[in-house]
Amino acid sequence: MNLGLRQKLWSFGLIVAFFVGWQLFCVVSGMSDLILPRPTDVLATLIARFPVLWPHILQTLATTMTGFALGVGLGVVLGAIIGVSRVAYDTAYPLLVGFSSIPKVAVVPIFVLWFGSGSVPAILTALSICFFPIVVNIATGLATTEPELEDVLKALGASKIDILWNVGLPRTMPFFFASLKVAVSYAFVGAVLAETVASNRGIGNVMMSASSNFNVPLVFACLFILAALGVALYVIFSLIEARVTGWATRKNDLVAT
Repeated sequence: MNLGLRQKLWSFGLIVAFFVGWQLFCVVSGMSDLILPRPTDVLATLIARFPVLWPHILQTLATTMTGFALGVGLGVVLGAIIGVSRVAYDTAYPLLVGFSSIPKVAVVPIFVLWFGSGSVPAILTALSICFFPIVVNIATGLATTEPELEDVLKALGASKIDILWNVGLPRTMPFFFASLKVAVSYAFVGAVLAETVASNRGIGNVMMSASSNFNVPLVFACLFILAALGVALYVIFSLIEARVTGWATRKNDLVAT
């Protein structure tokens, strides 16, 4: 059995052990569903309510991915500017740090005031919470380009745009994909947070309604859905990363085999 398969089996076994332990704890302790529902009850609720939840899942996924895509575009542009310009780094980076330090729950009411309730506040919240990791990683990747390499390329007649496009951006790809896997989780947090406050659709709204009705199994079912969506997108980006930046992980692959 190779190391990769063994690691996957260990991961699967750990997940199964977690849910089995959860189930046994609830059964042995007689825990009320109002505090901690059993995984079997959560699964039964998820299956029974899935036709009703499906439109809300699509709504949350759409707003999350829209905000995420806008955040990626904005993050790449700002990261490239900050990474290649010392002036931009000194002026814009402190502002970005200050903005990222603001709790996003505090900006949701502002988005609602400006744009009303609905999808727009959720999209903007997802954007505002996910773009900063991308900015930091793109800027870091560009800043780590060796000055000697840049000097050689300039001596060969390459312009700054040529160096950025052909050397700088490709070298940031490992940083970029690492930030994508973090940012997509943040985007879900932002979208669901806004839906609990400023929307009548989406998983966040369902969770708020379920908690107000003390339907704790439904709340946990929504959490399972969000976790499944997050894991699925993480796996998708990991597969794309393996295809695009395989050169950056070749050493790890050799060690694993």
